[in-house]
Amino acid sequence: MTGPDPRAGELAVAGLEWLLGVARPDGAGLAWPNRPGDAGTDPMLYSGTAGIVLTLLDGYRHLGDERYADAALRGATGLAAVAADWDTASLYFGLTGMAVALHAVHDVLGDAGAGVAARRALRTVAGRFDGTRWGPQFELLGGNAGIALGALAVGDVDLALLATEPYRRTAERTAYGVHWETRVGRAARQHHVSHGTLGIAAALAATGRAADRPDLVELALSAAADVVARNEAGPDGFLVPHSDPLQDDVERYNYGWCQGPAGDAQAFRWLRDVTGDPEWSALADRCWHTVTGSGVPQRLWPGFWDNNGHCCGTAGVLALACDRGAGGAEFADVLVADLAARATLDAAGARWSNVEHRATPSVLEPRTGWAMGTAGIVRELLRYARPDAGYAVPWPDHPPA
Repeated sequence: MTGPDPRAGELAVAGLEWLLGVARPDGAGLAWPNRPGDAGTDPMLYSGTAGIVLTLLDGYRHLGDERYADAALRGATGLAAVAADWDTASLYFGLTGMAVALHAVHDVLGDAGAGVAARRALRTVAGRFDGTRWGPQFELLGGNAGIALGALAVGDVDLALLATEPYRRTAERTAYGVHWETRVGRAARQHHVSHGTLGIAAALAATGRAADRPDLVELALSAAADVVARNEAGPDGFLVPHSDPLQDDVERYNYGWCQGPAGDAQAFRWLRDVTGDPEWSALADRCWHTVTGSGVPQRLWPGFWDNNGHCCGTAGVLALACDRGAGGAEFADVLVADLAARATLDAAGARWSNVEHRATPSVLEPRTGWAMGTAGIVRELLRYARPDAGYAVPWPDHPPA
């Protein structure tokens, strides 16, 4: 193929149209449900309005359609109202993620009220700190590491330091480095970006650089060393188990962003950018080698690669392919072709259904949000279609390519 698959841009526009069509008025604002059939709406970065607002900003930046800017502004109004009473602080499920979206609306569209609401949300987050954590989770999706990265995205280095300092005293020494109990009472130690050691390492490295704290960078390197020592793919690849000991009912290996090498590569890129050490680029290359040889995006057996979305599916791998520029273009074409084949496209627009092979029916209702739904897919299709334009707003845990 001599250039990006033209279907990508068409599907991205159709996906944006579907997102506009399933939005719900929320006072003076807009809100989105996780699934169109849900009774309520979802404000979260992971699965609802906050993540959709960032995708709308990408749509506006790439396509210039004022409807996307207007929907993002109204989504920010809805988020500001919800944030006043939201009781979770985290990046992906709480106030920090809402603050990231509100700050982005201020940055891209110049809305002063959204900027005020973002700062207010982060003040609330800081005020809920118990001295160690904000709740049972202690990692990127639901805990301190994500709060640190979200705070850095909004320019609040003090909050990022507040969030990362506890990792210094809670680290558990291993034969090769350190790791953490990433959820209170969980015996298994997880290793990857979403719920494990590498997500914490990324936050420590980014905060250490921003705050000129070499001790945090050193702790990040020790954490990464523990994960690297667990590689089971030999010298050319990189594949680490989901957890040790392995949690019940979990596949030993995953390949996506959340629990596999597609996300591990991004953490290694953080360490490369912070340290300048080419070792981390080499590890990212080994992650790429493993992902591209894994069979993704084919559905090789029930339960293997049943998700189109960003968190544990095809869109997250497409993000990694686009990060690699020309070196990832051929595989990016394969991923886009698969997303095109799996889209539902009609007068309402485009959306994607995931599969749960253990359920009947196995095809799930399409979702709207970043993690498992259309917003996360659209964001990567837009970037693929116009690689020189990039993202309108960098994702807090995704280092710039």
